[in-house]
Amino acid sequence: MTLYSIGEVAERCAINPVTLRAWQRRYGLLKPQRSEGGHRQFDDEDILRIEEIKRLIKSGVSVGKVKALLEANQTTAHDHDAWRLQQEEVMTVLRFVQPAKLRAKIASMGREIPVDTLIDHVFIPVRQCLSLDKYTSRAMISLLDGLLIDYVVQRLAESRNTEGQDTLMIGWESDDRTRLWLEAWRLSQHGWRPDVLADPLDSPRPELFPGQHVFVWTGKALTLRQQEQLEHWQKQGFAIKFHAG
Repeated sequence: MTLYSIGEVAERCAINPVTLRAWQRRYGLLKPQRSEGGHRQFDDEDILRIEEIKRLIKSGVSVGKVKALLEANQTTAHDHDAWRLQQEEVMTVLRFVQPAKLRAKIASMGREIPVDTLIDHVFIPVRQCLSLDKYTSRAMISLLDGLLIDYVVQRLAESRNTEGQDTLMIGWESDDRTRLWLEAWRLSQHGWRPDVLADPLDSPRPELFPGQHVFVWTGKALTLRQQEQLEHWQKQGFAIKFHAG
């Protein structure tokens, strides 16, 4: 590992050594190593960090707020790495095409990872990745979808034994049934006890479910027509809401 003196770093990064010392002492932005003689020594990671600090300050961030942003970015990068690892583990199990192993993996993640995180950062990315391969992934995505729905059905059954408000979950002009069940599972973690209408509808027709609370899910932002229709139902007194997911 190459180490650089403060003078070398100052010249390389076009910054005054006094500024580097202030970033270290006053703001805690840098943690250089020390030589046997007590002199500051910087490595390549320190130089990258200095360049990032310069970029943030140039963009208008005050030096006093830079440390919090750097730490937040490190946390985000760590989270992305962790999610990518989970995605790769699911893909590895899928390649064996063994339902029992995949079922066990889904159940294990369901116990260990918060539902919102699991849906948004593992299951959805994996399904998107598989959908890009039209030739070899059809069987794998079908297996995954079937077991995800099976798992969610179990979790929803358990949720009915907890406190919460009953609701009906309806897909509205969306044919992604697996995602519909996943979103119902998400709702079950936020005080709802959803039942799912298995087939999506062109129009939910809330009058068919008098006295019931209804969530509609489209898989995308509402169109102007859908927004107007939803507002019309609500003005008629139907307890119907849009679930954005």
